Amino acid sequence: MGFLSEGTAAALARLVALDDADAPPLERLRGIRSLVAALEADPAALAAVREALASGATWEDVADAAGLSPSAAKYRWAGDDDAIADRQEASRRRKRHRPSSKPADLPGLSVAEAAKQLGVTPQAIYQRVSRGQLEARTVELPDGRSYKRVFPAPDEDTTRPEG
Repeated sequence: MGFLSEGTAAALARLVALDDADAPPLERLRGIRSLVAALEADPAALAAVREALASGATWEDVADAAGLSPSAAKYRWAGDDDAIADRQEASRRRKRHRPSSKPADLPGLSVAEAAKQLGVTPQAIYQRVSRGQLEARTVELPDGRSYKRVFPAPDEDTTRPEG
């Protein structure tokens, strides 16, 4: 297995051995995931891309062979080793600082939570808010995201559904 790194070749050999040993399903899954991780980190793909481009392949050809869009292939493999490493580090930094998609520590209830608690539809919550029957505020986070939050009165009747 000349073009694969030693670690990737070892992961492949372990997976093949699991197939021969009739291994339990979770061990097979671990072996598969280990091989996938090793292949993703293996410099063989970058070397193959560079060889293909040097021999006349286009980014479209590379993307097709890799199952990616041309822009994704270029993002992953264009440039020298330093440029690629810089892009990967920038991506890791963005992911570390990216907020979760749904903050859990907001005050009040979401419209959906309030609707469920009161036994009505979300549209009914909006109607109650517009009529002044329920308090609601838009909470804005420092990163610019905003959420409508509902604050039912403590004695709000949660047993009668109404629209």
